[in-house]
Amino acid sequence: MKIALLGYGKMGKAIEEIALERGHEISAKIDSTTELNSIDWSLIDVCIEFTRPELAIKHITYCTDKQVPIVVGTTAWQKELSMVKQYVSTNNGALLYASNFSVGVNLFFELNRQLAKLMKTQTDYQISVEETHHIQKLDAPSGTAVSLLEDILQINEQYDGWSLEPIKEQQIAVKAHREPNVPGTHQISYDSAIDSIKIEHIAHNRKGFALGAVIAAEFLYQRKGIYTMSDVLKTTL
Repeated sequence: MKIALLGYGKMGKAIEEIALERGHEISAKIDSTTELNSIDWSLIDVCIEFTRPELAIKHITYCTDKQVPIVVGTTAWQKELSMVKQYVSTNNGALLYASNFSVGVNLFFELNRQLAKLMKTQTDYQISVEETHHIQKLDAPSGTAVSLLEDILQINEQYDGWSLEPIKEQQIAVKAHREPNVPGTHQISYDSAIDSIKIEHIAHNRKGFALGAVIAAEFLYQRKGIYTMSDVLKTTL
């Protein structure tokens, strides 16, 4: 495949390394100094986008107009998801979006859902979510943490929302930490006066995220429609 990297920071460079290892070609490296119109999009098979929340929707609609499938790893834009889905569908585009492309994290999503089902009637336990990322990460909590929280809230009717501390009654407490050189750690805790139950995912480097993004691009190549990593994992696991 010929891939355009829309966003060429640390993640873009990690994706480039994995893509080349898997036999793909990087046909465009686009950063904040690059004009989108300077790229010959007819030569691009798939675009992988990791930029900023305020740019993501513009990039999705642009690639849809150019009929270039786009894999989006940027988070914190999903309030406009219904509008974006309608635009992509109406214009026969191809979009794959995820809050996290790591295969391990997506398995952690499933583990989180299963634990939430087991614990939904255990009202003595208070749920909390904690995440730690590198200091360059702009959104807090992370998109991955929000996905974990949304899955819990769909299952556990004891809570009506979440909040970075301080919290209100019937909200899940969230802590977001920013530290140097931390790719990403997420922990779900169920605490009672008697004991605690915790599950945790720790990323050791960006390689898992980059590999997942390239696998997602391979999945989206020559497809139309709207997909998530759960669709990818159905075909690869």
